Amino acid sequence: MRPKLQGMQESTTSKARDYSVRHCGPDDVPSVITVNTVTLPEHYSDYFYYDILKDFPSTFLLAEQGGKVVGYIMCRIEYGLSMTKRFGLAKKGHIISIAVLEQYRSTGIGTALIKEALEEIRKASGKECYLEVRTTNKGAIVLYEKLGFKVSSTLHGYYKDGESAYTMATSL
Repeated sequence: MRPKLQGMQESTTSKARDYSVRHCGPDDVPSVITVNTVTLPEHYSDYFYYDILKDFPSTFLLAEQGGKVVGYIMCRIEYGLSMTKRFGLAKKGHIISIAVLEQYRSTGIGTALIKEALEEIRKASGKECYLEVRTTNKGAIVLYEKLGFKVSSTLHGYYKDGESAYTMATSL
């Protein structure tokens, strides 16, 4: 078993569910792919997960309960135009994908994954973080807003099925 993240408790309890958050390892990627496949309509090649893990291991996290991967967050660090300031460049985190198995939602796991990922992005000198979310995913949008994200733009027809996305960003 991989060590828990430094500073994290052995397990976190929320709504009577015990789970832990830790860094993802190569052996965890098949479980992460399974979570993605059953929860999200967007899928990446297996190579993509391993590539993100290789390049950004500190911001690829997962949540476990009873030894089972029940959620994950996959981020990368980028440098480009600021999403939170009017002008300028910024080192920023990009939440590429986050998913929690349906039966484990509303337990604090998604919040814990995002908060820990934001802390890892801060440690990497990131000044802000952004993500894309379906405009119809009201539950996710509410969660992101609670964590300080604000809609910065709309990407029309962003998803493969033609649905639009909001870009949401927060300063760190």
